[in-house]
Amino acid sequence: MADPKGFLNHGREVAQTRPVGERVQDWNEVYVPGSLLPIISKQASRCMDCGIPFCHQGCPLGNLIPEWNDFAYREDWSAASERLHATNNFPEFTGRLCPAPCESACVLGINQPAVTIKNVEVSIIDKAWDTGDVLHQAPDRLSGKTVAVIGSGPAGLAAAQQLTRAGHTVAVYERADRIGGLLRYGIPEFKMEKRHINRRIEQMRAEGTKFRTGVEIGRDIDAKKLRKRYDAVVIAAGATTSRDLPVPGRELKGVYQAMEYLPLANKVQEGDYVTTPVSAEGKHVVVIGGGDTGADCVGTAHRQGAASVTQLEIMPRPGEERNANQPWPTFPMLYKVTSAHEEGGERVYAVSTTHFEGDEDGNVQFLHLTEVEFIEGKLTPKPGTERKIPAQLVTLAMGFTGTDRENGLVDQFSLDLDERGNVARDAEFQTNVPGVFVAGDAGRGQSLIVWAIAEGRSAAKGVDRFLTGASDLPSPIRPTDRSLMV
Repeated sequence: MADPKGFLNHGREVAQTRPVGERVQDWNEVYVPGSLLPIISKQASRCMDCGIPFCHQGCPLGNLIPEWNDFAYREDWSAASERLHATNNFPEFTGRLCPAPCESACVLGINQPAVTIKNVEVSIIDKAWDTGDVLHQAPDRLSGKTVAVIGSGPAGLAAAQQLTRAGHTVAVYERADRIGGLLRYGIPEFKMEKRHINRRIEQMRAEGTKFRTGVEIGRDIDAKKLRKRYDAVVIAAGATTSRDLPVPGRELKGVYQAMEYLPLANKVQEGDYVTTPVSAEGKHVVVIGGGDTGADCVGTAHRQGAASVTQLEIMPRPGEERNANQPWPTFPMLYKVTSAHEEGGERVYAVSTTHFEGDEDGNVQFLHLTEVEFIEGKLTPKPGTERKIPAQLVTLAMGFTGTDRENGLVDQFSLDLDERGNVARDAEFQTNVPGVFVAGDAGRGQSLIVWAIAEGRSAAKGVDRFLTGASDLPSPIRPTDRSLMV
């Protein structure tokens, strides 16, 4: 452990953010560069000798959190980086993007603010990159086996890196023009600058992984032909079918899915556009959906100069403390203020959109809504609460319903689906088609980045065993494992 009295001597301090007026003028990450390192040793010392570290159960990766907290406290950054990478291929991604179920399960969090696990994690990995402790791990010899990975999000990249290091020849196919999946085009730059993805891609290239961008399996290459070309295939295509809102006026111009809106802003940062084809500048923006993707839309609209931003959520506002039915160490539903919410805008809870109203040119101008309440377990409109709000740009951020069926991948492989519309798999992450495996949201459904990486690592073990008859690769989760929730 670290300091036996650390949690008694030091309170919780988190990463310092830049002033709102400054950060909304650019697309850089919201945190003050270098602000964590002076405080992180004390923060790591708050990790207790808790006997059973429930943070392990909170994280599907099985991160060795008390161990790297101890090394960070002692400022042994090389050892801390080694412990961090023992369970996680991309800690700079999770340290920036994960909602930290490990902190919800922290033993200290029973009656005090939890250890700042995410902040310690990102400090370790950023220090490791600065000091050269992130090394290429090319295999000693090649197996002669080939693997295709479909999709380059966190699940696909984790599976590819694990299989490359096991000695297989791996090619990653990505339908977009750049590698990274939703990490690249779904996560705004102010949450994670894309340089973090780029240097991991260079590491993977140095280790031997091949990348094929602008190739969509199912459309550009027939899935069955791909299967014949490779000894095994990993489907990590995500759950990219967005949930729609079938109400009158949905067809009006100015109503977009979040994943139509956010990637364009990211493409501006990549240099593909001078200005985005869909901008919030000077417009009244409404974001439908109260989750992280909705918050990403809010922060993006602020930076584009929106006249106003309103975020709608159909569920009631969560509390700021755990509910009795969400006890420690489960992951609670709490009222969360992200950096985007700090920047302004209004959040409206317990409302449902009834229809959109447009002008004579077919552009959306207003959104009509009504308040809702639970009656006999069902959300029901409250009479007399109907109203309309200005809406010249609307983004739908209501989650995803499953993997893409329109590109032909599922049908060409003749894949079985489970009752939720995800690609079905067995205990080895293998589908009903021998040699074809599935990892990440395509098999699990929409989930967290830590689950995606854990799935990629676990599926890699199944593939390695299929190709060689045995495997020493780690497998942190089973396909049926779920978050520590009630």
